[in-house]
Amino acid sequence: MKRLLQIEWLKLKHYRPFWILTGLYALLVTLICSGVHFFLIFLKNQGADFRGIDPTIIPFYDFPDVWQNITYIATYFKIFLAFIVIITTANEIINKTLRQNIIDGMGKKGWIQSKLLLIGGLSLAATILLFFIGIVTGLLLSHPDGYPHILTSTSFLFAYFLEVFTYLTFALFLILLIRRSGLVIVGLMMYTFAFEPFLGVLFMFPPNEFNFPAYTYDLAQLMPVRALNNLIHVPYHRYAFREIQDYISLKEVFIVCCWLVFYVSMSYLILRRRDL
Repeated sequence: MKRLLQIEWLKLKHYRPFWILTGLYALLVTLICSGVHFFLIFLKNQGADFRGIDPTIIPFYDFPDVWQNITYIATYFKIFLAFIVIITTANEIINKTLRQNIIDGMGKKGWIQSKLLLIGGLSLAATILLFFIGIVTGLLLSHPDGYPHILTSTSFLFAYFLEVFTYLTFALFLILLIRRSGLVIVGLMMYTFAFEPFLGVLFMFPPNEFNFPAYTYDLAQLMPVRALNNLIHVPYHRYAFREIQDYISLKEVFIVCCWLVFYVSMSYLILRRRDL
């Protein structure tokens, strides 16, 4: 394992797109997850209110709610990490680095393992970043009554790790299947932010509205990106005194794990059968 990590590090440490994308991800996640308080102050200064409630009293950073709040925001930026997997893998395919690694004795299984270690490292780093953001913003902005609950609901960090890890294996599967980084990047963006969300909204209508069978909504929840998004549900309805899912469902974790096994298995199968 250590040798595989060293090989991946040697490939990436002088690769500028890697540092640009990781830096962009870290900057955006830090600024946006930490900047909600300042955004609420801006709304107050503009005279905004929520049914007569001062927006700055919304306890966004209170423990333990902060963990669900910031992990939900961060899920929108995981695509930058997926770009790293796509670009670096495509670069290895084009420059025949993949073939050379296998000829040198790494083997196809070893190469897949090295990519999973890279994906695991990126996912872990992203999760650790969120942990520090949550701790710092929570200690600075949380009500003191929440301090005893600092580590309550940190299960959302595990859910975030699983979501990012699975999404990056999805990106690995796509680039091994299609082998065109530009096409995969555009396709992944369209699928993540347009195609699946459109279907999700469409299937939320009553079954007879568009003559869809009643089970189509349940099937829509099993789609790749939708299944990932179901790990961390929208938390902000709580501030409108509406019920939310403030826990991690084992059923939804199981669905995501099934997709994870599928992506890894198919990636290895493609690598075994395709001419390098």
